[in-house]
Amino acid sequence: MKKILSLTLVIALIVILFVASFFIPFRPTSKTNQSKIRVMVTIPPQAEFVKKVGGERVQVTVMVPPGYNPHTYEPKPSQLKEVEKAEIYFALGSGIDFEVAWLSKLREINRKMLVVNCSEGVQMIDRDPHVWLSPRNVEIMVGHVYEGLVQVDPANEKYYRENLEAYLQELDILNREIEALFSNVTNRIFIAYHPSWGYFARDYNLTQIPIEKEGKEPTAASIAALIEQAKRLNVKVVVVSPQFNVKSAEVVAEEIGGKIVLADPLAEDYVNNLRSVALRLSEAMS
Repeated sequence: MKKILSLTLVIALIVILFVASFFIPFRPTSKTNQSKIRVMVTIPPQAEFVKKVGGERVQVTVMVPPGYNPHTYEPKPSQLKEVEKAEIYFALGSGIDFEVAWLSKLREINRKMLVVNCSEGVQMIDRDPHVWLSPRNVEIMVGHVYEGLVQVDPANEKYYRENLEAYLQELDILNREIEALFSNVTNRIFIAYHPSWGYFARDYNLTQIPIEKEGKEPTAASIAALIEQAKRLNVKVVVVSPQFNVKSAEVVAEEIGGKIVLADPLAEDYVNNLRSVALRLSEAMS
């Protein structure tokens, strides 16, 4: 009788524990407690590219912070310390001045760091490093981000691939939206203070006329010639980036009776920013 009672108690205890297990919340290991891949990038838009593919598994540091110019910026000692800890550096690879001056030095600081050239396979425009301002180029660039992350963290290849595919869809939608915005624009020429928008112009059959050339401030004679050219071509739009002095652009816009369009080529919120720039530019050109 005692044996039967003991067996009954054991069975009852097992049943109670089994039922109770359904009411105890499952607590997976928090991703914030897992080791994230330390990633370095050159400019803010790349941070979006890496975060979109890497998701919660990456920690991204931008070398040229928002508001600074990648043609002239020099990193702070604290940033160089971050390079020592990095596992991957996703370089633009397009000849932008910061990388020309600093990338080899960053490699020396951390020889174990994987350096990925994100512009490999991009059809380059001579002396134009602004490859990221084309959604089609970015489709190639994020492919390299995926490959770099998989090389460092092959166990999570499926996770990165799914994120990549989702972001490629975002970029495809963006590209088609921009094409539609410019589809009915007749005068497809715009002036830009700094010639950041060459790849954007190429993608959407536009023509960019720069005020600044080869990084040099325009002279009075070159501004006068540009104004004459703009009047002859009936150009009415001047694109200005917040990283540059806009005084020359304001002079040109006033002389041609044109509009100034503020367009930040370095905003981290890449997709939304480029959509907004395209909307403002297409409206001004219509």
